Amino acid sequence: MKVVIIGGGAGGMPTASNIRKIDKDIEITVITRDNYIAYSPCAIPYVLSNTIESFDDIVMKTPEDYKEKDIEVLTNSEVTDVDNDKKELTYTSEGEVKTMKYDKLVLATGGNSFIPPIPGADLDGVFKIRNINDGKKVKEWIKNCKNVVVTGAGLIGIEIAYAFKELGLNVTLNEMLPQIVPRSLDPDMAEIVTEYLKGEGLNIVLGKPITEIKGDGKVESVVVDSTDENPADMVILATGVRPELNLAEMIGCDIGRWAILVNDKMETSVKDVYAVGDCVESYDAILESNTISQLGTTAVRQAKTCAQTITGKKSKFNPVLNSMVTKVGKLEFGAVGLTTNFAQQNNIKTVSEKIEAFTRARYYPNAKPMDIKVICDADGKIIGCQIIAEERVAERIDTMTLAITEGLDCFDLSNMEFAYAPPVSMVTDPLVLAVDEVSKKFN
Repeated sequence: MKVVIIGGGAGGMPTASNIRKIDKDIEITVITRDNYIAYSPCAIPYVLSNTIESFDDIVMKTPEDYKEKDIEVLTNSEVTDVDNDKKELTYTSEGEVKTMKYDKLVLATGGNSFIPPIPGADLDGVFKIRNINDGKKVKEWIKNCKNVVVTGAGLIGIEIAYAFKELGLNVTLNEMLPQIVPRSLDPDMAEIVTEYLKGEGLNIVLGKPITEIKGDGKVESVVVDSTDENPADMVILATGVRPELNLAEMIGCDIGRWAILVNDKMETSVKDVYAVGDCVESYDAILESNTISQLGTTAVRQAKTCAQTITGKKSKFNPVLNSMVTKVGKLEFGAVGLTTNFAQQNNIKTVSEKIEAFTRARYYPNAKPMDIKVICDADGKIIGCQIIAEERVAERIDTMTLAITEGLDCFDLSNMEFAYAPPVSMVTDPLVLAVDEVSKKFN
């Protein structure tokens, strides 16, 4: 059997590796347009800030490493046509047009950076950052910059803006919506992060879109909300990712509201065609409907499921909760499940509470403040959690991910056992304190 995987990112390469772990005989070929594989785009901001020394440091494996595992990786190659009836695809490589047969096809085509229709977005000095090549261009351009504007205050936008701040640049983070990270944080929690970023020296502009980028050949300024013009030597468009669907549509795969429709085995509607990563829709565990989960962790889990399906093993991809965590400067923040706003938009009545606690026993040296918000539905079932602190956020987000997955309510979690020692936690864990407060709102 021959499996061809289109795309060498967080969905494609793990699919290949997992197939090989299970079956030593399957012929595996990966075709990717990129010249780098097996790296984390999430690490790019940390290379830009010089926290990580080189882009080479974030590349975990090369095509030669995969060749040792009998996996062929064709870089700088692009699939242009697929005939699934003939089980044959056409691709270009090194200027030549070639064909390849397959038995099973995996679409791991990912997504493309969304470029908003802003006049001047095609000027030199306007960048998207989707891959290492994008990062290298930015790192070279920034050598002659003083004023930088990042538009889009999602996780990547915030991380990139802070990276430039670390380099001593004058950085403005612009978001057309009235808050940062709207998908993961409620306004009251987003405000805490916003104030921290301002305190670190970032200029934050919320609720005002960039309406024009000006310059003679290269960027010189940006116009915000059609009125305010500010100098800019570089603009970063961190405005989101749109799934790449051209090949899926060519093959005839069913497409949902946003991306390719797959079942919980990562099978598309077309026989012998599978899909993973940013190009597919996932099933939301709380809303019980499809959603987008463009996270590296989601892609890696889907790749494992896809490999198990292809090799005939028992497999199932679980619904998603979109748990996330990041660190900007000294501040960590994370979230899982629904925000209050998003739940209410989906006609879910919410009961929530926000508390302040400490990361360690309050008397222990260097105990840090921790803000926690827990969101429940009208029956007390936990549907969301957001946490901000200078330490120990990730493990608590993971705990709440498990709690929501298992369908726990605030009363269940209130009586659970947690480990304790003064250097690492309060005697009553902050999560318990939070759900206790929510519980008081129920009879």
